Amino acid sequence: MMNRNLGSTGIRVSRLGLGLAAVARPGYITLGRDSDMPAERSPEALYQRCAELLDAALGLGIRYVDVARSYGRAEEFLARWITERSVPRDAIAVGSKWGYEYTAGWSIDAAVHEQKEHSLQRFQRQLAESRALLGDRIDLYQIHSATLESGVLENGEVLAAMARARAEGQVGAIGLTLSGPASAATLARAMELRVGGVRVFDAVQATCNILEPSLAPLLAEAADAGVGVIVKEVHANGRLTPANRRPEDRRLMEALERAASERGLAVDQLALAFVLEMPFVDVVNSGAATVEQLRSHAGALAVAGGDLRRDLAALAENPEEYWSERSTLPWS
Repeated sequence: MMNRNLGSTGIRVSRLGLGLAAVARPGYITLGRDSDMPAERSPEALYQRCAELLDAALGLGIRYVDVARSYGRAEEFLARWITERSVPRDAIAVGSKWGYEYTAGWSIDAAVHEQKEHSLQRFQRQLAESRALLGDRIDLYQIHSATLESGVLENGEVLAAMARARAEGQVGAIGLTLSGPASAATLARAMELRVGGVRVFDAVQATCNILEPSLAPLLAEAADAGVGVIVKEVHANGRLTPANRRPEDRRLMEALERAASERGLAVDQLALAFVLEMPFVDVVNSGAATVEQLRSHAGALAVAGGDLRRDLAALAENPEEYWSERSTLPWS
């Protein structure tokens, strides 16, 4: 597993990371979830699934783990696993997020799964909650799905509080994650921000995949400026995996299967290899729900570059179309 620094932070990460969004709560937006997850989705059953994945990740050399306050019990599960396995401080880097609160009450059928608020009060409370679980292991703390509309990037009190948390060593670095068709404008604004003459954000986590690669040029610019780049949703919530049996995506899947077969890859590996070809990306997060999926994802690291961005360019969707389609995917 290749390791590198996350931008100019000095945080050592692996090119493949493990995200716990899909396995630390009973409901999530991923195609094929019914067959991937255990029939029993009690907190203890899902902790055991998370522990299996984390054990496998450690064995594969994965050293970046992605959690958030809103990912059910992700931080709690990660902290428990660290304690039970006596995981050394330098064995993994941890990225977490604030801004969303988990509101599903451990139900798949909840009307609202997450509630967003980017206030100073929420940052202060959630940072305290994260630190109560993870202590000094928070290497990266991010605004969860920052947007221009939320106003968080113009809230001087929040930005100063985040910068202060970094300066005081409460977290190692600070960043933001992006979501939606206006991500490019949000990232451009984030790159401009300074507190006391120091750039606010050390890292950005953004969606980039075969269907939605539009942010790649701006992410490359961010990397050139020393900002760490993490890519999420590389499998487009399951649309870029064999689990996608949606009639409206039949031609997409046929094209992916042909391209993967020509290269001796599985479709999920093709999707990962597409992003791993981008040299400015520090970490590509796997959202694996099973150990078998995680091992398959790790196999994509051995794929030599093959101009996938050029060869698969015709499959890209308009960003507005992509994000509109994503909003229709069910929680399951």
